[in-house]
Amino acid sequence: MTDQKSLIEPGLVALDVDLGSTREEVIRGLAGIVADTGRAEAEGLGNDAMEREGKSATGMPGGFAIPHCRSAAVNTGSLGFARLSNPVDFGDKGGPADLVFLIAAAESGGADHMKLLTKLARALVKKDFLDDLRSAESEDRIVELVRGVVEPQTDAASSKESTGAADSEASAAPSASGGKKTIVGVTACPTGIAHTYMAMDYLTNAGQEMDVEMIIEPQGSSSTEWISQEDIDRADAVIFATDVGVKEKGRFAGKPVIESGVKRAINEPQKMIEEALAAADNPNARTVAASSGGSGEAGTEGKQLGWGKRIQQALMTGVSYMIPFVAAGGLLIALGFLFGSYQIPFVADHILGNYSIINMPTLSDVTGAANDAGQALFPATQTDVLPGNGILLYLGAALFKLGSLAFGFLVPALGGYIAFALADRPGIAPGFVAGALAGYVGAGFIGGLIGGLIAGLVAAWIGGFQVPRWLKGLMPVIIIPLGATLVTGLLMIFVLGRPLADLTTWLGDTLNGMSGSSAVVLGVILGLMMCFDLGGPVNKAAYLFATAGLAVDNPASLKIMAAVMAAGMVPPIAMALSTRLRPKLYTDYERETGDAAWLLGASFITEGAIPFAAADPLRVIPSMMVGGALTGALTMGLGAASKAPHGGIFVFFAIDKFWAFLLAIVLGAIVSGVTVTALKSISWAKAHRAAAA
Repeated sequence: MTDQKSLIEPGLVALDVDLGSTREEVIRGLAGIVADTGRAEAEGLGNDAMEREGKSATGMPGGFAIPHCRSAAVNTGSLGFARLSNPVDFGDKGGPADLVFLIAAAESGGADHMKLLTKLARALVKKDFLDDLRSAESEDRIVELVRGVVEPQTDAASSKESTGAADSEASAAPSASGGKKTIVGVTACPTGIAHTYMAMDYLTNAGQEMDVEMIIEPQGSSSTEWISQEDIDRADAVIFATDVGVKEKGRFAGKPVIESGVKRAINEPQKMIEEALAAADNPNARTVAASSGGSGEAGTEGKQLGWGKRIQQALMTGVSYMIPFVAAGGLLIALGFLFGSYQIPFVADHILGNYSIINMPTLSDVTGAANDAGQALFPATQTDVLPGNGILLYLGAALFKLGSLAFGFLVPALGGYIAFALADRPGIAPGFVAGALAGYVGAGFIGGLIGGLIAGLVAAWIGGFQVPRWLKGLMPVIIIPLGATLVTGLLMIFVLGRPLADLTTWLGDTLNGMSGSSAVVLGVILGLMMCFDLGGPVNKAAYLFATAGLAVDNPASLKIMAAVMAAGMVPPIAMALSTRLRPKLYTDYERETGDAAWLLGASFITEGAIPFAAADPLRVIPSMMVGGALTGALTMGLGAASKAPHGGIFVFFAIDKFWAFLLAIVLGAIVSGVTVTALKSISWAKAHRAAAA
């Protein structure tokens, strides 16, 4: 019974053992058991399982726990099992767990493995299965029981051991009997392996006991089988038991809704069903809005996600969708500079408006060009860097114009997708209009940000109106976009536009006036922000601040852009350096990540350092901030300036004083790399002394 392709074998089972008194000790003990069979690397699997455990506890009613994760440290999907002689608290209020499964899925594991693992999680709902695990006298019997669930043979499909998966799947089918209340729902957890399907089964089983028809849609790792719109339409209420956003949430528009984290559906399924039935009979109950988006997360105790968290998520969504416009537009502008020189912005419109691919301009044509008022586009003495080749002039003008047009969507995209995150598709139009108005009145990215929030909130508010059924179809396509655009647009023009424009102008003038020591201080602040959360809200705020004000004729904005980009390159490079300085401080997975981080850092992808920060934030993040602050200060102090908003060292041609830019990155990375190595070495030495003692 030691088929290497099986998820479980006797070597993965430990009976009546004491693995420690804390959940971390038990998880790492099980990770070691899995590693001893050659299926995983112990430390990496333990780290990934503990990171997942930190998101939500895995203890379950019935005295068992199912810590689980996908991990690059796993080479063969496995189930490690321990029956503990010393039960350990895994976070369930019902008491400690004596049965613990470690579900170790390979990071690249396919849908088949996910289905097998979820069969186990669903079988654990059955009391008989738990009793069999507790009474099993040998490792082989445990393997037989588990394989009967996750890898049933034809002759064992109806055995007692396979009841978990088979019965649960049958119970998920909707009842055909009339007269019952019907509740539809969605369950989903971050990994989509265990909690998703267990919550579905707990709700389904509770519904059977309460004579309520439950139709649950598990949005897990395997493909989602959508609830039919017919079932949704006839349902009396909806339950969302999720720790992540509900996909296609708008399908449930108008239905009374109860929301919670996925764990509550496991611990209190009857209570959630009772709340849903009460909501169905309450005409004032909260319903799913017609404009409900998929970016929100459920609360933890049946409450709707707070507005503070929703707004934070909306801002991050807006910035995330904006970045492709920045990257594409900024790099095209940089290529325009490469071919047409830094003076191509002054003559690009003239070249594209008067010449073509078969009628190339000459340098003399451009030098003597004037605008419609007869004024020279720039003095002839400033045309000395323009290329004399007509092809380069035309290509540079075309690339610059393409980039400028793409870059022009920056603020509208920011506003549009902030509104989208708050109100789904009906919020896109009013959000884009708010962003465009921000540009029109001179309010810049601050105006786009505030306008997008207003547009999204207004669209969500209108979407919550109770309207006749015949009008519901018009709400998302006409009424919500029209009403939200009208309200937001008038607010921006009549009330907010001018104050926001004045604020933006003051901010720009203040920054442009910074020089000497004040510029260095600004560089320090920007460097700290870029390295504080490595791609999170603070990092994105600094990046947005730099890109939104970037202009080739504004020297201060170019220096700010250089400081932000250089500081953002430091963390991945520093961590790559640290993995080379002292490899034994890192797992195999972290060392491999460090090898990739060289290129990520050089390309200005700060997120390349996130795996290290997630594993050891107290040492990694402060170390990165020290180097980032130094880099920001050096770039500002030495006068490096970047005309490109992205690309790292690969847009060297668009960076003035590239030597200063590169020097600042190297010094910052060395400082951060040495600092984090020193801090980790101290911790490593203490741990080994304690282990030796």
